[in-house]
Amino acid sequence: MGIRRASPTPRAQDVQGAPGRPDPVASVLETARNAGITVRAAAQNRADLDKVALASALSQLSGLPMLAEYDVAWAEASFIRPVPMTMAREHGILPLYVDEDDTLLVGIADLSALSRLDSLRTLLDRSVRAVVMPVDVVEQGINKAWNKAAQDAQSVLEEAEGVKDDDDGDLFLDEADLLDDPNEAPIIRFVNALLTQAIKERASDIHIEPFEKALKVRFRVDGVLHETIEPPYKFKDSIVARIKIMAGLNIAEKRLPQDGRIRRRMGGREIDLRVSTVPVRHGERVVMRILEKGEVFNLDRIGMSDEVLLPWRACIRKPNGILLVCGPTGSGKSSTLFSSLAEINSPDQNILTIEDPIEYELEGLGQVQVNHKIDLTFASALRAFLRQDPDVILVGEIRDHETAANAVQASLTGHLVLSTIHTNDAAGAFTRLVDMGIEPFLVSDQLLGVLAQRLVRRLCSHCKEPRPLAELERMELGITEQEAAGRPTYHPVGCEHCNGLGYRGRCGIFEFLAASDKVKEAVAKGGNAARIKEAGAKDGMKTLRDDGIAKVFAGVTSVEEILRVTRENAGE
Repeated sequence: MGIRRASPTPRAQDVQGAPGRPDPVASVLETARNAGITVRAAAQNRADLDKVALASALSQLSGLPMLAEYDVAWAEASFIRPVPMTMAREHGILPLYVDEDDTLLVGIADLSALSRLDSLRTLLDRSVRAVVMPVDVVEQGINKAWNKAAQDAQSVLEEAEGVKDDDDGDLFLDEADLLDDPNEAPIIRFVNALLTQAIKERASDIHIEPFEKALKVRFRVDGVLHETIEPPYKFKDSIVARIKIMAGLNIAEKRLPQDGRIRRRMGGREIDLRVSTVPVRHGERVVMRILEKGEVFNLDRIGMSDEVLLPWRACIRKPNGILLVCGPTGSGKSSTLFSSLAEINSPDQNILTIEDPIEYELEGLGQVQVNHKIDLTFASALRAFLRQDPDVILVGEIRDHETAANAVQASLTGHLVLSTIHTNDAAGAFTRLVDMGIEPFLVSDQLLGVLAQRLVRRLCSHCKEPRPLAELERMELGITEQEAAGRPTYHPVGCEHCNGLGYRGRCGIFEFLAASDKVKEAVAKGGNAARIKEAGAKDGMKTLRDDGIAKVFAGVTSVEEILRVTRENAGE
């Protein structure tokens, strides 16, 4: 039985007569009446409409009480899960709470929803009563309520334990929303619940790994893998088959690796999953990368200090040259590049990208995906781009001589080229291009600068605790007693806000090596990475470790995190 609360009652301001209504409200009601459509449909895309005033008018017309706000704490699984989300969205129905008369109050945004209350009574087997709510409150409340009431993967498994080994249900059912239908087959519900749980826990990857006698699921949260659940071994093939169907892969092919994509919605959010399957000793291993569509890219949000941000911004606005971002897989290079493109993207700029694969879509860009089967590579696309009158070109990665040479050619002919390269630090990118066969004088002339980066976990702001820097830590960081004196550092504790991890979210640490005169001279003379780095240091370049130390003393991250991600720089 749900929590009983007092029923809302009409207030004086909620039941004002029609003469007091603003013109947009009267216009919406008249449009709905004349066109024979719902008030909700007539109210769509009306920026001038006061939604609360509209709800008040409907309350006056119907004699129903009005409720202007929704608290997601009211949502209970007992009266949310049985209702299909599609039904709630289609008719604008939001179950609220059980009042003192043991009646379920239901928020409606349109009087036409009253005709669905009988279906709701039958579905929930309890009495229900309607209250009028603003359209936007109902729509947002539906997403919040079904998101809160969604079952986690473990609870679905507990229900599925009774399913026979040969009963996989309808694996081919293609649902519209991960939170939608509570009556799906157990394997389908488990996969939906697994994806929902991963998204709610902010995971970037889901790993499904078969072993001899166990099937394990791990989530990567803030760059670190955590064991999450161990489904029954008998569901191994069914789970993989369901994921393959969702990703459009061949379920009969179990001997070769396959790649696909899954596009789904969760509570109104569009989610893109990149799926990779690989045959291993005891079955097929599945890894899903979670990408949220509509992600906002902004250079101010990725954690650059002004010492890095200002020169980087100056470089991305130059008319020609090459800018590189380096770092290992998963260090945030794509986010940095797309944040940079978002900043310079405008109608007077023709920006083209060649990617493998396309992870993020940015409006206004011409984005091309690599396809090796038809010889559409970074190098071949780059050659074609030069005939497309571009201003800015993004190349997903420079990994061979041909791509590097084409990038240099593009910069020489008046284009700005952005790309990534796999080196440990910024100085190493200069020598890597020379190793690929690019003449040192061309590297020194065309390379504007190199940004090296890593991602570190942010300390949870709710539970981090200050403590003095230990002597061993100070020595390992390479800072003096004077530099550390009187400056507290913080360490992780763990609380409900961060799931006991002590960290929540990530930010970048950066080093930017601009192609100054000293750096160009070192490159042109064939200097190694150490000499190039030394030249950059003379011009004031801060290393990854330096930027990390600054973020430690700022309370953003911990000493342990900086030592973990900059271990290769320990000998500096």
